[in-house]
Amino acid sequence: MLSVNVGPFALSSSVLLLLAAGLVAAGVGHLVGRRHKAGIVNTLSDMLLAGVLVARLSFVALWFDTYRSAPWSMLDIRDGGFMVWPGVATALLVAVWRGWRQPALRKPLVVGLAAGALVWGALFGALRMTELPVLPTLSLTTLAGDPIKLAALADGKPMVVNLWASWCPPCRREMPVLAAAQQRETGVNFVFVNQGEDGATAQRYLSAGRLGLANVLLDPGAALGREAGSGALPTTLFYDASGQLVDTHLGELSAASLASKLSPLRASAGASVQD
Repeated sequence: MLSVNVGPFALSSSVLLLLAAGLVAAGVGHLVGRRHKAGIVNTLSDMLLAGVLVARLSFVALWFDTYRSAPWSMLDIRDGGFMVWPGVATALLVAVWRGWRQPALRKPLVVGLAAGALVWGALFGALRMTELPVLPTLSLTTLAGDPIKLAALADGKPMVVNLWASWCPPCRREMPVLAAAQQRETGVNFVFVNQGEDGATAQRYLSAGRLGLANVLLDPGAALGREAGSGALPTTLFYDASGQLVDTHLGELSAASLASKLSPLRASAGASVQD
């Protein structure tokens, strides 16, 4: 499962996991520290803020050349551009520093963080079991009305499958980035699967935008989104050369976030050729 619908909003499972782990950590830390009135909520908040900031700055530094042409896009964290491990390390350093400065926080902080980590690990493992590990076998339709399966378009190459709709603003904003990548990345197949619209609607949007996309397919019943476990648009699925799902992205892709996802796909293509 990649996202969960909450009313009109779709929240990514990774955000929900972090929220659940944080709530458990705060609750357990409160119970352990209430005797000494040592709450850890403020520390957890500082850990989160510091971790997110460093994770974003690390990602921007790594892909700075990609951001250079549009500097303001560095501030748009909706592209999901974060480096996890620098962020985690920073958050833990904040916890160590707070524990060193305030001895009463040490036990509730350690126990709370351990409880949160256990909950996160259990939920992450459960969600991984529900993910679709390989290319779906369902039949889609070309703009010409012919049935086709995704595997027929793979051709032994890595594949990027973008789920989109013409009414979706972030889909429209990211489409030029994906269109440019399709022209540039000849070693990766890009497939654009329209969700819930008819061929005339999809073709009208593509013609108006002069995008020149190849491999545009129709999924009028949005079956691929359900099979992938995502009710959010846009959703992008990344498959390696063997057809295994190796990454996903919910929401708008920037040039930098797309480049970070494509890098391991190129590696899988090279490994496949050597084999």
